Amino acid sequence: MLKLEARPQPSKLLSYVSPLIALALTVVIGLGLFTVLGKSPLQGLQVFFIEPLKTTYSVSELAVKATPLILIALGLAVCFRSNLWNIGAEGQYILGAVAGGGIAMHATEETSRTVVIAILAAGVLGGMAWAAIVAFLRDRFHASEILVSLMLVYVAEQLLGYLVYGPWKDPNGYNFPQTVTFASPTAIPLLFEGLRVHLGAVIALAGVGLLWMFLFRIYGGFQLQVGGLAPAAARYAGFSSRTALWTALLVSGGTAGLAGALEAAGPMGQLTPYVPAGYGFAAIIVAFVGRLHPVGIVFSALLMSLFYIGGELAQSRMGLPKAMTGVFQGLLLFTLLACDTLINYRVRFGSGLKK
Repeated sequence: MLKLEARPQPSKLLSYVSPLIALALTVVIGLGLFTVLGKSPLQGLQVFFIEPLKTTYSVSELAVKATPLILIALGLAVCFRSNLWNIGAEGQYILGAVAGGGIAMHATEETSRTVVIAILAAGVLGGMAWAAIVAFLRDRFHASEILVSLMLVYVAEQLLGYLVYGPWKDPNGYNFPQTVTFASPTAIPLLFEGLRVHLGAVIALAGVGLLWMFLFRIYGGFQLQVGGLAPAAARYAGFSSRTALWTALLVSGGTAGLAGALEAAGPMGQLTPYVPAGYGFAAIIVAFVGRLHPVGIVFSALLMSLFYIGGELAQSRMGLPKAMTGVFQGLLLFTLLACDTLINYRVRFGSGLKK
């Protein structure tokens, strides 16, 4: 029989290299999938991992995709380090888009450009409000934050659908479920002419620096992490578990809501039923591949963006299903979990149970 036995001292080096090993295994398995599907493995490798890096425009598109992933993953890292499992960042992302979009759709061409600040602030508040439901139910009734946050994703999707099919539907939109196109003053400022990468990328990188300071240089971040690693020690030290709960979930909801507002007023320019892009779920993988570290999250978000763009190219150029993006994301997560398991445990073979 097989038995996992905890290693007395897991290798620190391997724990850092583990994401790279997982990526290599993902590529190898991916090549096998291309072969099984009757496609050229070399062409699949080129389309997925090389084509998205060949031009300035394609690299800028990586930044566009990575921006919401970085923001959401930063907030999730705070939750996970606090031993809180916020699985519903997708719902908080949607509410941020709805709140920010609600401000944007009422702006006109004469509106001041400062409306962008109001849009982003509304997005943050929308995401925080949705996360506050999770925090309240966990705090007051000890409800599982995993189930509550996940179920609220579907409530958020239904709310978005009600708005774009109902009261917010564009009367001149030929009956399509969408809001009016937002006025030009609401657009998130672009960083480079001719490219779609916008101010959100700068905000995301600023968030990386702020989270690093909060986690590793500020006493409040230390309290959160102690509460996650050793709840008993945190209580003995007088740290408030209730404060940690609300802080982690509100930060996570706020960053997800900010990502939603940036996406609605940035690349989309209106609200549609396609606002839910799966970023909230993909950001969970981004956070863990990045080792819940702000800098690591940047690199893992770029890698995940590569999967998004590579999947779109594989669909158009090779006739592969759109689901290939999700397949590669799932492979990366499972290979990472496998690598981490073997780093922390050794496999023992035995003939049976000890007497």
